[in-house]
Amino acid sequence: MQKILLIEDNDSVRENTAEILELAGYEVGTACNGKEGIEALRKDIPDLIICDIMMPGLDGYGVLHIVMKNPETSHIPFIFLTAKAEKADMRKGMNLGADDYLTKPYDDIELLDAVEARINRSRQIQKDYETSVSGLDDFFNDAKQVESLKELSKEKKIRAYKKKMNLYHQGDYPNHLIYIKSGKVKTYKTNSDGKELITGLFGPESFLGFNDLITQSDHSEGAMSIEDVEAYFIPKDDFLQLIYKDRSVASSFIKILSNNIKEIEEKMLHLAYNSVRQRVAEALLSVKKNFGEQTVSFSISREDLSNIVGTSPESVIRTLSDFKNEGLIEIQHNKIKLLNAEELSTIISRGF
Repeated sequence: MQKILLIEDNDSVRENTAEILELAGYEVGTACNGKEGIEALRKDIPDLIICDIMMPGLDGYGVLHIVMKNPETSHIPFIFLTAKAEKADMRKGMNLGADDYLTKPYDDIELLDAVEARINRSRQIQKDYETSVSGLDDFFNDAKQVESLKELSKEKKIRAYKKKMNLYHQGDYPNHLIYIKSGKVKTYKTNSDGKELITGLFGPESFLGFNDLITQSDHSEGAMSIEDVEAYFIPKDDFLQLIYKDRSVASSFIKILSNNIKEIEEKMLHLAYNSVRQRVAEALLSVKKNFGEQTVSFSISREDLSNIVGTSPESVIRTLSDFKNEGLIEIQHNKIKLLNAEELSTIISRGF
């Protein structure tokens, strides 16, 4: 049963509206002012909020502001009730993030139509989309059903790259969101001397270029294939429509794309303060994790590994040799096999 929170200071309007919604099969929680509404929201997250604008103390605009600031509630569809039909009031509410308006007096059909439309739209978009090609297709197909996104492009171009080809260069202007179908990609930064630091490793079912598209700034890093790659190129305008035109879409997509932020922050901290031994151990575990290998062996060049660690290839080779002698890894040709991942984790934490 769908849950609705109704915030209305007029007893008669609140009781009548709640009765209509309950008869339609919704579970309704009520609050007689904005403060009580926020308290009710903290106890139980509803599927939709209906809120009067003109209330003593905390008015409807204040309620909406608090709802939108909280990541746990910002996706909830929000319908304003108002006795006014002035465009300025409607514009203010919509700018704050309201999804719809009902002007008093409204009949039961107007109310139920608005509620049903907003709940269906939210339910449709807020699926837990899998980060897979089929999940990506589901996300785009569902987004096309949203009225504001009807013009969303149907085409997602796929491109093939051989090993050591650039998907984009540092300083290029981003025109696409990139989704890796197969293969492996590194993102990297270079300084004025041409020295490279690998900032990320990405395997199948990963997205690239998200932050630069959001800020609409030049790519802050380059992206290069480290083996043969197939990738979907999603047009920038389509992606920005998804992010900017619908809060539910933004919430779903950002959830998918922001999982690695904490890892990036920790990597920068470790790069600044950890020893080479710690950083090599961490790089080995990171490569294994980010490439999603099913086995414990993986291939990576010593040059790329040194660019992840942020030191010379000679230092990395010496450390790998030490790990091999200690029985932590096995090296066969260009493949590294982790024999004791637990001990590598211990090296990272204890520092030696």
